[in-house]
Amino acid sequence: MQKLTNKEEEIMHILWKLEKAFVKEVMAEITEEQPHYNTLSTTIRNLEEKGFVSHNAFGNTHQYFPIVKKEDYRKKFMNTAIDNYFNSSYKNMVSFFAKEEKISADELREILDMIEKNK
Repeated sequence: MQKLTNKEEEIMHILWKLEKAFVKEVMAEITEEQPHYNTLSTTIRNLEEKGFVSHNAFGNTHQYFPIVKKEDYRKKFMNTAIDNYFNSSYKNMVSFFAKEEKISADELREILDMIEKNK
């Protein structure tokens, strides 16, 4: 699975949300700095070339839909980030967030409870 650019990832989040959409419908979901229609269309076609989306043709227009599940992309993204930034250690990742005060002791206890329940 190829890595997506930030813009491509933003478009994928929209397609995952909408499940299927024409370019104009994707455009309507972009809240910041809307790209030109042709630029957005090219980005979506690039996603198709990368194997993330496909389309149904309706005359000259295409309705796009994701063929990579959000969960599958999230797993790949997280595994790559943990490998690259935390030496493949989930412990290092959790301790990083604890040190940065992005996760509380109560949240850590909840995580421990979840781990215990899944054993």
